Amino acid sequence: MKPSKNPAADTPPAPSNFIRSIIDEDNRTGKWGARVETRFPPEPNGYLHYGHAKSICLNFGLAEAYGGVCHMRFDDTNPEKEEQEYVDAILEAVRWLGYDWGEHLYFASDYFDRMHDCALSLIEAGKAYVDSQSAEEMRASRGTLTEPGRNSPYRDRGVEENLDLFARMRAGEFAEGTHILRARIDMASPNINLRDPAIYRIRHATHHRTGDKWCIYPMYTFAHPIEDAIENITHSVCTLEFEDQRPFYDWLLDALATEGQFPRPLPQQIEFARLNLTYVVLSKRKLIQLVNEGHVAGWDDPRLPTLAGARRRGFTPAGFRRFAEQIGVSKADSWIDMGVLEECMRDDLNDAAERRVAVLDPLKLVLTNYPEGQSELCQAPNHPLKPELGKRDMPFSRALWIEREDFMEAPAKGFHRLYPGNMVRLRYGYVVKCIGCEKDADGKITTVFAEYMPDSRSGTPGADNYKVKGNLHWVSAAHGFEAEVRLYDRLFAHPHPGQRREGDAPDAERDFLDDINPASMRVIRAWLEPALQGVAPEARFQFERHGYFVADRVDSKPGAPVFNRTVTLKDSWAKGGK
Repeated sequence: MKPSKNPAADTPPAPSNFIRSIIDEDNRTGKWGARVETRFPPEPNGYLHYGHAKSICLNFGLAEAYGGVCHMRFDDTNPEKEEQEYVDAILEAVRWLGYDWGEHLYFASDYFDRMHDCALSLIEAGKAYVDSQSAEEMRASRGTLTEPGRNSPYRDRGVEENLDLFARMRAGEFAEGTHILRARIDMASPNINLRDPAIYRIRHATHHRTGDKWCIYPMYTFAHPIEDAIENITHSVCTLEFEDQRPFYDWLLDALATEGQFPRPLPQQIEFARLNLTYVVLSKRKLIQLVNEGHVAGWDDPRLPTLAGARRRGFTPAGFRRFAEQIGVSKADSWIDMGVLEECMRDDLNDAAERRVAVLDPLKLVLTNYPEGQSELCQAPNHPLKPELGKRDMPFSRALWIEREDFMEAPAKGFHRLYPGNMVRLRYGYVVKCIGCEKDADGKITTVFAEYMPDSRSGTPGADNYKVKGNLHWVSAAHGFEAEVRLYDRLFAHPHPGQRREGDAPDAERDFLDDINPASMRVIRAWLEPALQGVAPEARFQFERHGYFVADRVDSKPGAPVFNRTVTLKDSWAKGGK
């Protein structure tokens, strides 16, 4: 591609981020006095996934960009599904991505008393009432998108009766489902979310932080705006599925501000398109199903699109930040190909990961004219683009391991590696000439024989006298070590798991589990160069020719690392490659 005459035209456009434009305008008008406070508010009922990484990078990144702060907040308003295990895992994942909330760690449960006061304030103002309809009756009276709802027969209860019933709900007098507190707004509103939404329900459940202090709990849509207001959040950034809830968000905070509960200006809810990524499922329900039914080996299975799994897979925080920056932030839903995320990881690892040698499908090569019992050290660069990282020693000996695919007894056209009579260079070592092979009783090749050229060692004056096309990697059989290597691939074989496709019967239903990739994990025994034996868990390397690998943070032991493949060197799924 020829460069244009206008250099600016060759510069790729910056990723879109309309939220920055909103903040810039707020700063121009002085709305918040140049203050920017965001928040990341997960519910602790599961592990974070790739979609959360986008939200984390966005919320913390905006705060960093504008010299503000991002609050880490847990929306723990549903005691039946939330656990301390998830709290701990979420905090670990956010820290791993490289973000810090400082003193700004909060829980919705910290504000239960304040939320209760807000509910009382709404009741006293005639803006909330206790409804005693059954759940079925409430659904029937809610209306549809084309028909208005009907007022509850309990909608006109007086303030004193509502206060009394709400107090008795809190005292534990009533069974679950007998009463519920609703906001009094408009049952004829075209927005169903404004048709007197529920704001408090009875739940006789023990909370993981407050214990049995409460038996009534605020609904998420009620709690979230109040949390934002308590914490003085300026820009409450959330995904598009909450767009229909924004009118209630604004109504609630305006009603509470009118009653003197909060000062103005009030937090602003801003929605952006969530991450839709091919070849994964990001539904929490489906992730739980994959874990509970044993389709994966837990929440940190490297094939699972959780951040715990990504970390164990060897994905990097910098790769996620690069990905978030590259895809930008928009209002429109769209699909991002998994290859984009994988390429971001490759870009980061290509720069950061040192190089090492591993033979994944070992075949023994014996150099018949190399002295038995002798060895020497060859020099290999730790990173070809970073000479400052120096070189490492690679022991060379008579018996070596090479890749089985690097030898053919009867070579195909264009095959330039080892075959009888051909010469190749052993990378960082010598040129060798194949003189034959040995087979077992079944005809499988067990050993290849070659002669080495003593004057051909890499880096010596005579090395350039040999012109060969093949260049093979190897590991000394006497000095290398055998290790478990896990070759991970995408968990699903179809870009949209569970989606109907062409050729399906009109009434056919697909289960997303049917699209699980049977080749998503393969465990092998490989031979690795000795420099890899003492590496620490989570150390990342490029295994030459094979891709990027990480020492498993769970199963690696001192002197016995287990390696996981993070990503291949090239996108093997592109252009029909899978």
